[in-house]
Amino acid sequence: MIDFLKEWLMKPKEVKPVQPRMTDNELMVRLKVFIGVCLALTLIGIVFVVLYSIMFVTQPLNAISPIDAKFFELIIPIATFLTGTLSGIMLAGTGENAALAGSNASKAAAAPKPVAPPPPPPVKKEPVMDVIDEDGIG
Repeated sequence: MIDFLKEWLMKPKEVKPVQPRMTDNELMVRLKVFIGVCLALTLIGIVFVVLYSIMFVTQPLNAISPIDAKFFELIIPIATFLTGTLSGIMLAGTGENAALAGSNASKAAAAPKPVAPPPPPPVKKEPVMDVIDEDGIG
């Protein structure tokens, strides 16, 4: 029994991957979905907090409280930024080139620049002198 356990413990284990590795395109799509979901949840949270503060928090009769005014000053640019970012992510192309645009751009930037051959040396041209014959024709 001990020999069997020793043999079983010493036997090399083969670990097989559960899923094959994802391609760059699949990873970019998953990243887009994750970022989109996070931004959408943040934007939805902001909208509900603003709506709650407007509807259920007691305000002065003729104006909004100064703290809420500052709160809205802070929230409006954040919500605008999140809406723009979310729409940019969702409207970005879905093809492989669009999904890998950043990766391709970084690869292109890191690639060595091709060296142009040096220009050929200038050719010296000798001035042509017209010789006039005795009869005046060149």
